[in-house]
Amino acid sequence: MSRTPMKLILTQEVTGLGAPGDVVEVAGGYGRNYLVPRGLAMRWTRGAEKQIDLIKRARAARDIRGLDDAKAAANALAGLHVRLQTRVGASGRLFGSVGPADIADAVRAAGGPGLDKRRIEVRTPIKTAGSHQVTVRLHPEVSATLDIEVVGS
Repeated sequence: MSRTPMKLILTQEVTGLGAPGDVVEVAGGYGRNYLVPRGLAMRWTRGAEKQIDLIKRARAARDIRGLDDAKAAANALAGLHVRLQTRVGASGRLFGSVGPADIADAVRAAGGPGLDKRRIEVRTPIKTAGSHQVTVRLHPEVSATLDIEVVGS
């Protein structure tokens, strides 16, 4: 079995590895079996190297512009009360779960800043009604904790 490193270009942000457009070297199995099939990375070639600029430009358009903007967004999120209404069974369990896209929509509806769903980290799946906390990575140096209240309808 070969343990040679594999050179990849990240297409999505991977926690602990890098941001979109970064060229990284990872273990062959990790790249072949996890990163590439899930669309988180693509194999590095000279032709694919030309796409790095396009990936970085798209990331810059989505990202919060700077550290000051990220801190301002973190302050806005800290004072925000987010309520998410969903269907709940008799025992208080949800039909399904609440995902990052649902949270981004609820923040926007509550008057908060527009968040990219890929920047919202849900540590454990939200499958019950009540208060939950999620982390939002606004900038490589700034992350905010957001309190969400899931209520049943």
